[in-house]
Amino acid sequence: MARLADYFVVVAFAPGKRGSGDGQGQILQRFPEKDWEDNPFPQGIELFCQPSGWELFSERSPPTFFIAVLTDINSERHYCACFTFWEALERSQLQSRLRKEEEEEEEEAEDKVSALVQPAQFFAPKSLVLVSRLDHAEVFRNCLGLIYTIYVDGLSTSLETVIGNLLTCTIPITGGAQPDLEDEGARTISLGAGDRQVIQTPITDSLPISNCSVALLFRQLGITNVLCLFCAALTEHKILFLSSSYQRLTDACRALLALMFPLKYSFTYVPILPAQLLEVLSTPTPFIIGVSSAFQSETQELLDVIIADLDGGTVMIPECIHISLLPEPLLHQTREALSMVLDPELQIADLAFPPSTISASSLKMQDKEIRAVFLRLFAQLLQGYRWCLHIIRIHPEPVIRFHKAAFLGQRGLVEDDFLPKVLEGMAFAGFVTERGPPYRDMDLFDELVANEAKRMQADEGNKARVLRHIKELAEQLYKNENPYPAVTMHKVQKPSEGSHLRLHQRPFPRLDEGTVQWIVDQATAKLQTAPPAVKAEKKCMVPSGPPLEALLERNGLVLANSARRLEVVRSCIAHVFESKMLEAKRLLPAVLRAMKSRAARQCLTQELNLHVQQNRAMLDHQQFDFVIRMMNCCLQDCSAADEHGVAAALLPLVTAFCRKLSPGITQFAYSCVQEHLVWTNLQFWEAMFYSDVQNHIRALYLEGAEENQAEKPGEGEPPTEKEEGSALEIAARQCRLWPTLGREKQQELIQKEESTVFSQAIHYANRLSYLLLPLDSSKNRLLRGSALGDAESVSNSFITNSIAGSVADSYDTESGFEDAESSDVANYVVRFINRFVDKVCTESGVTNEHLKGLHVMIPDIVQMHIETLDAVHRESKRLPPIQKPKLLRPSLLMGEESVVDGLRVFLMPDGREEGAGGMVGGPPLLPAEGAVFLTTYRIIFKGTPTDPLVGEQVVVRSFPIASLTKEEKITVQAQVDQFIQEGCATLQLRSCTFQLLRIAFDEEVASESAETFRKHLNKLRYPQHVSDTFAFTAGQSHKPALQPKAKEKNPSLRTLSKNLVKNAKRTIGRQYVTRRKYTPPPWEQRGAQQHFPEDNEDEISVSEEVDRSTLTPSTSLRPSDKMTMSHVAERACCRDYQRLGLGTLSNSLTRSKNEPFRISTVNRMYAICRSYPGLLIVPQSIQDNTLQRISRCYRQNRFPVVCWRNSRTKAVLLRSGGLHGKGMAGLFKSPNAPAPGPSQADSASLEQEKYLQAIINSMPHHAEMGGRNTLSGFTSAHMSTSDSSEKRPPKLGSLMKQVMGGKDEGPGTGSRGALGHRARVISLSSPKSLAAKGRESPQGKWGSIRGSGRLSSYALNMEIGSRLAGKELLNTPPNGSPSEASFLRQHRASLYIIGDKSQLRGVKPDPLQHWEVVPIEVFEARQVKTSFKKLMKACVPGSPSAEPGVTFLRSLEDSEWLIQIHKILQISVLVVELLDTGSSVLVSLEDGWDITTQVVSLVQLLSDPFYRTMEGFRLLVEKEWLSFGHRFSHRSAQTLANQSSGLTPIFLQFLDCVHQIHLQFPMEFEFSQYYLKFLSYHSVSNRFRTFLLDSDYERLELGLLYEEKGERKGPQPFRSIWDYMDRLNRRTPAFFNYMYAPEDGEVLRPYSNISNLKVWDYYTEETLSEGPSYDWELVQGQTEPLEASGQQPDSSAPLSRRRIVWPCYDNCSRTEPDAISCLLEELQSLEMELGQVAGRWKEAWDKLKAFQRSEAQACGTGSGRAVAGSLLMASNLAHHRRSLGAYLQDSGVGSSTINLSLDSDTSSTSTPSSGKQGGRKSTSTLYSQFQPAESENRSYEGSLYKKGAFMKPWKQRWFVLDKTKHQLRYYDSRLDTECKGVIDLAEVEAITPGTPTMGAPKTVEEKAFFDVKTTKRVYNFCAQDVPLAQQWIDRIQSCLSDA
Repeated sequence: MARLADYFVVVAFAPGKRGSGDGQGQILQRFPEKDWEDNPFPQGIELFCQPSGWELFSERSPPTFFIAVLTDINSERHYCACFTFWEALERSQLQSRLRKEEEEEEEEAEDKVSALVQPAQFFAPKSLVLVSRLDHAEVFRNCLGLIYTIYVDGLSTSLETVIGNLLTCTIPITGGAQPDLEDEGARTISLGAGDRQVIQTPITDSLPISNCSVALLFRQLGITNVLCLFCAALTEHKILFLSSSYQRLTDACRALLALMFPLKYSFTYVPILPAQLLEVLSTPTPFIIGVSSAFQSETQELLDVIIADLDGGTVMIPECIHISLLPEPLLHQTREALSMVLDPELQIADLAFPPSTISASSLKMQDKEIRAVFLRLFAQLLQGYRWCLHIIRIHPEPVIRFHKAAFLGQRGLVEDDFLPKVLEGMAFAGFVTERGPPYRDMDLFDELVANEAKRMQADEGNKARVLRHIKELAEQLYKNENPYPAVTMHKVQKPSEGSHLRLHQRPFPRLDEGTVQWIVDQATAKLQTAPPAVKAEKKCMVPSGPPLEALLERNGLVLANSARRLEVVRSCIAHVFESKMLEAKRLLPAVLRAMKSRAARQCLTQELNLHVQQNRAMLDHQQFDFVIRMMNCCLQDCSAADEHGVAAALLPLVTAFCRKLSPGITQFAYSCVQEHLVWTNLQFWEAMFYSDVQNHIRALYLEGAEENQAEKPGEGEPPTEKEEGSALEIAARQCRLWPTLGREKQQELIQKEESTVFSQAIHYANRLSYLLLPLDSSKNRLLRGSALGDAESVSNSFITNSIAGSVADSYDTESGFEDAESSDVANYVVRFINRFVDKVCTESGVTNEHLKGLHVMIPDIVQMHIETLDAVHRESKRLPPIQKPKLLRPSLLMGEESVVDGLRVFLMPDGREEGAGGMVGGPPLLPAEGAVFLTTYRIIFKGTPTDPLVGEQVVVRSFPIASLTKEEKITVQAQVDQFIQEGCATLQLRSCTFQLLRIAFDEEVASESAETFRKHLNKLRYPQHVSDTFAFTAGQSHKPALQPKAKEKNPSLRTLSKNLVKNAKRTIGRQYVTRRKYTPPPWEQRGAQQHFPEDNEDEISVSEEVDRSTLTPSTSLRPSDKMTMSHVAERACCRDYQRLGLGTLSNSLTRSKNEPFRISTVNRMYAICRSYPGLLIVPQSIQDNTLQRISRCYRQNRFPVVCWRNSRTKAVLLRSGGLHGKGMAGLFKSPNAPAPGPSQADSASLEQEKYLQAIINSMPHHAEMGGRNTLSGFTSAHMSTSDSSEKRPPKLGSLMKQVMGGKDEGPGTGSRGALGHRARVISLSSPKSLAAKGRESPQGKWGSIRGSGRLSSYALNMEIGSRLAGKELLNTPPNGSPSEASFLRQHRASLYIIGDKSQLRGVKPDPLQHWEVVPIEVFEARQVKTSFKKLMKACVPGSPSAEPGVTFLRSLEDSEWLIQIHKILQISVLVVELLDTGSSVLVSLEDGWDITTQVVSLVQLLSDPFYRTMEGFRLLVEKEWLSFGHRFSHRSAQTLANQSSGLTPIFLQFLDCVHQIHLQFPMEFEFSQYYLKFLSYHSVSNRFRTFLLDSDYERLELGLLYEEKGERKGPQPFRSIWDYMDRLNRRTPAFFNYMYAPEDGEVLRPYSNISNLKVWDYYTEETLSEGPSYDWELVQGQTEPLEASGQQPDSSAPLSRRRIVWPCYDNCSRTEPDAISCLLEELQSLEMELGQVAGRWKEAWDKLKAFQRSEAQACGTGSGRAVAGSLLMASNLAHHRRSLGAYLQDSGVGSSTINLSLDSDTSSTSTPSSGKQGGRKSTSTLYSQFQPAESENRSYEGSLYKKGAFMKPWKQRWFVLDKTKHQLRYYDSRLDTECKGVIDLAEVEAITPGTPTMGAPKTVEEKAFFDVKTTKRVYNFCAQDVPLAQQWIDRIQSCLSDA
């Protein structure tokens, strides 16, 4: 029973002090005057009666009623019901009252009153307040209303009696069912004024009472807003309600609390906050507060408060607040249920025939329905919570803890935003305290959780059933609030209408305290004598409900784990414990992959548990390793919170599994699994501790129960139930028995429990020290991030550093002081354990004495453990290392030496998917386990995949050291690979040959070794001097670069070249000493300001004076010079100049005048330009000394020289460096005669002008075509087809515009495609094609240069500095007539200068000149460098991209590489066009050695078919790239000096352009794509000397230039790549293009649009089986057995041998060679078999072509154009099919799979293999490939000669070694399916070297013979060579030893 009301108070208005405008509240009377003992009088009531402040009103208001809530210091809520009415107050009354209070301040008071009081009468508020701890709003309203009625209507009842009765009225706190009769009085109260009220006491007081407040709240704010507030309250945000009604504020706050049930709000809760206390709103703690909307402005600046405006229906959430909402699908379900309850019409709004009536619930009922929705929500949210409770003490009081991590993990809501916050909150902590105990009263929520879970799950998604359940729950809630339906006897008097407006109302009387007190005292005395009311005990055991697992199966939250996976885990563990290590090893990777899933991790812990007996499982070393590997992998995917209990399940196992290291020393698993975050998580240890304590306490009571059972049979309950009971059930039973036990028994139980907890604490102190102390304690503080592990501290198992280091860090900072002994791990561990013990022991009620004892023990425990570990560590170092795969040694080149021998590493997958078994399919070849080798030439990885399914394969990845572009340390994510230990060094090495080595060093590799490897690598990558590179040092010990030698008598080539260099040096050296203080710049940067000796006087002594003849060449050469010249003449340039008819050396010396050009020797000493060759082609009319002056105008002194001449038009192609500013200005700005007394610059520019004029004059057509038309007119003239005499593609003008940035607006040109032009040219030429053979017709192949919309970021501008610009060009009318006056005298320029736009700014050329400038924008070298870096990243990303959008194509586009290719091709095609139209072109860009070289080379390649042969291409590269000084060393950063410049692959870009042209014109090139790749690879590999150094001058200085002749003594490795390729080409058709069928004089015009360009597969392909295929000897060595197969073709059997080709593993061209290569190989082997000398492939090919040519002539297939020498007789192929048609699939060795089918009218007997078409098999043969698996067990195979049995001859057979069947089988040929004989290896006794017998193969060495002796006979074998014989012997031996 409880008092209905504790206090009754009358509060009245009193004026404020000291002239403050407002008044204040004053308590007039309170009853009882003494505080109740159990409930003191709450302070500050007067503030809450008028929350907006006490004011006087000028008119009467009706009485108001509201309830304020006050919370006292004990968190008890007091409900203050305030009934306020207004009393009239006369002016005189007010004055006298003021006087009384403040007589000393009379004057002030007077002023104040006069200021206050204008009207005659005021109305002051007066409040009647009832203070109660019960919340019965309606009863309070009635009681206070009754008192007011008695006062206002003057009823006869005494107010004192009514108030006395009110204060003595007691009511039950909770009600039962229907009231009994005698009980009725207790339910019904009367205050003695003829009134009667029924008090509805709730049935269970734990359920809140809401009346209609919840429904009202939803009406005011709506579903979404209320849900938002609900989540905000649960996640502890600040919530403020605003309303102008106080009652509404109270209701809203009450409603929010009612929704939170069963959680209780434990923060500040003030439904009505008085104005004086508004600063409470800035408190930092969460709150729910209501404030009158009058103060809305004051709440504006609150930044972190959610404001709900009840009157406006809005909720305002500040930006800085994020409210976590309910997890889906609960949020959606709750919204749906609420809308069904609140808006039932919504369901039927769309019906055509809605039901006539829909029964809307009453407001009170709706209120309960909403609460039912939220009750269901909590039941679903907290479902299964009782299974996560740990009971750690039962007596004297239950102590219960909740295991959050387990709950969240089982619910799958670890990542959720909402639930974890709720579980962390105070409300939930209160929930656990209140609802955790297993033996207590139950309410609706407990029943819902226990019994309705299954039903709620079944109802999900069925709206009708959900609604039915909601209605049922609502009924129960309603019943709880209104247990008594009979309210008929309810009767309370109300005041008469309008009574508050009566004019003469007497004030509220002063009550007689004595009377009231007497009534109260009497009632109290009566209560004391009455017998105490015994509350019915309704405690019971709280059921736990179904466990979570049972519920979640349906939700799919438990990952659907295939039973297969778990089966794999089980069988692997079974294999480990049965010591079947090979099987276990095979399964292990699959098990480790399966560990990603939770079910598999739990399965692992369960399986391991089965193998532990009596807490101990002793394993051998290999088993121990397997178990550790699995444990580590299992733990690495767990989070630190261990939400799935995997770490918890493993904790007992890590102290159980162990191995014996030596007698008395055992190593446990915990020392190897310390490196996981979970062990440092204090919450994890607490949860573990509590769950263990719970199990022990349960066991304690179970044992006790069994003993009792034994002692007292018949008593107690049956034992079965006891054994089953969960800990909570046992606790409930104990709580029920507790009061019945005696005091001693109680004490005994308390002590038993405490000692259980205490012993567990000691146990856990041990466990913590096990997992936190590192194995090697000598290392003290181990930091986990150390990059390289220490090799010694690692035993043969995967032991890692301990985590103690990181633990130590965190505690140091938390404890707030720095530990001086910061290196001591032991201290940290002790401190960590102490904190843990303090926390758990305090919570579980361990006494202080015990706790102190524990603190003393902990350091000893730790110390003892450290000592044990020392011994273990010492022993573990002595263990033999684990059997790791044998290191495979790579084969090396001749002269290649090993620098760092194999370091064991793992090769990690990079971002390319194929190798890791990605989308393409195929097994994961990476990661692979093997070793990295560093040689003088390459970095090589060789190993085998870690995946046992492909463990047989060998993975090789290598690249030349010189191609290394970046070496960096990286970190590997833990999940990438379980083999890699944290802390091991991981390196990423990137090469510009598009290889990437991501290697992680094995833990056995010491960090020093890894560092040494890096140092050697850097040293080899950047040698001091170019002579230290592999090309020079191969196969010789290092020598200093150039040692001075004694003078030799006869001048050899060496000394000659030395003299040349010396002379050049002296000559150039002289230029630098002109000014004393001038520091000489490096020669590359010499500008125009350089002076030659003849221009200056200087102070160098005469003895050093250089002979003038070295500088001013005379016509007579000295003998030594002549000798040099003869050598220079043999260089590539000279051979080419003679071929082009540009003059010979003798010619230049005799100066015959009829030739327009001559070879000048002015640069033979490299005095004018060091980066030019010694011989240059210049116009005949120009003197050598003029050249010196001209050279100053150009960058790097690279003046214009001729490099090619068009044989038809005689136009020449020139190249030079860009102009210097000075020279350019002179050239273009002052074309007229210079003023008298010209300066040096003027004369130079005049010379330059003369030089250009001389070039123009040397062109034969110059005079006749001088005045024809300009470029623009010329363009349009050719657009009309009338001009049949000149059949030229009409694209030139548009081409020019594109290159310079315009748009092609010429009529009709844009739309007409390539084929259109082609067709026109052909049709014009076809009638006279036979007649025209004699004369040259300008034919060309045309690819499109249609303007690509996206020209590139280097978009060329339209502003051109020459006549090409402007309107004239763009608006040319179709008839070719000029549109501007300036074109009246039209002519086409004879010379076009292609220059850089930035140099030619402001140039105004003179119309009289015959040259014209084409300014273009080109990209710089640094842009190529950047682009190439991005290209490498795109093709070989280091790791898979994190962002989903970054695909290969996107990265490729970002690199802009193809844009640059497009640009180069575009410029080249423009130049080709100009040359073809008879104009000469000077390419003068940048320094003349990068893009100039690219353009000039491509122009020659496109224009001249000679350069498309192998010999021609070699000549082109030697001439344009090597002789003209492309800076290979600088651009490839070959030496230390160039390291900073980085890699700029200009040459590679050129080769890529050639590749693009090759793709478009596959029949025009003699060489294959493989040829280009080979060059690309070796241009950076430094294997050959060809591409070293920056110019001929530097090569000469090193003595490289003329060394080739006469100096090759002995077999030295090839120094020139060309010699090497020549030799290779003679041996194999790898470099030859079988489709080569050139047309005479064909000019190629490739399409250059980006859409026509392809990514070169050189960038993307790789061959993991053998590494790059460009070091031919290495690759051939590996595949000899494979090639031997082709030597005995079996003509009868179909090709049916099955072969699997992996995209990134096999070299497709060799595993599946093309038809022609196969035929040539077959031919060779046939010749060998017939005993002939095998002919060269080229001879066979040429014979075949000749044969076909004669056949073709015999057939008489004459057509428009007979193409001689074409294998694919293309006589009637459309021309465009030849040029663009055949796209060949390129292959590693360059041979291509093509189909030899010819056109119908050509010969059908074109080749010997006319029956076989290409390498394609028909479908039928495809299926016949697959043979039964037995025959496929081929461990090794190849061909051997075998001597037959007695008297039989030697014969070559195909042998297969089969490890599985343990036999050596042999077949007639490789393709034979029937075995001809078997040698059982079980019978083999010995293998011995053999000797040749009669009839043995002649050509084979003696050591290639060997005998195999079996029990039956001796077999004689002979291999093709010695290494192969050795290999066979080794393989057979290893098979024998395996057996």
